Amino acid sequence: MNLAADITVVPEDRLRADLYNFLGLLLSGPPDQLLLDQCAGLSGDDTELGKATAALSRVAKASKPARVQSEFNALFIGLGRGELLPYASYYLTGFLNEKPLAALRADMLAEGMTRADNVFEPEDNIASLMEMMGGMIVGRFRDPATLDVQKAFFNKHIAPWAGHFFADLEAAKNSILYASIGTMGKTFMEIEREAFRMTAG
Repeated sequence: MNLAADITVVPEDRLRADLYNFLGLLLSGPPDQLLLDQCAGLSGDDTELGKATAALSRVAKASKPARVQSEFNALFIGLGRGELLPYASYYLTGFLNEKPLAALRADMLAEGMTRADNVFEPEDNIASLMEMMGGMIVGRFRDPATLDVQKAFFNKHIAPWAGHFFADLEAAKNSILYASIGTMGKTFMEIEREAFRMTAG
């Protein structure tokens, strides 16, 4: 880890990165009991994000890993395909492996990001994009990304579709735990979009 770079990450940005990584973790596979317990231990406040966090905590307390695994499979895997296809290419073009994926791969290369050897899904999966954004903020791939670089990446690869995806997740017929994750993600995307809109550059 680049400790010199690590020091430059302000607490607010570390919290943003933590939330991106948390969403990425929850969307990359069904949570085990340990992660469900962590979700159950969260608390919220009166903000929209705080209310979404409290709702996730309540549902997680009543959730069991086997049930959540079934929910995850119905949403994202299914017989042939799940209820949702969590890819930028699909949301933006109606097809998988289209131009949005090629554009993302070019920008990943420019930012020093490579796909993990054990990951076989296209890189424009929502979980991967959440993890990329979190990593850029804290400097997991190289020095922490400037706000302008973060904004450009967010506006190009996340903003055009992630809010729609999280709204679909919130409303999906198979969503129980993932409905609250959808609410949290949708709320966070709105906060990020507005924050980036207010920054110069």
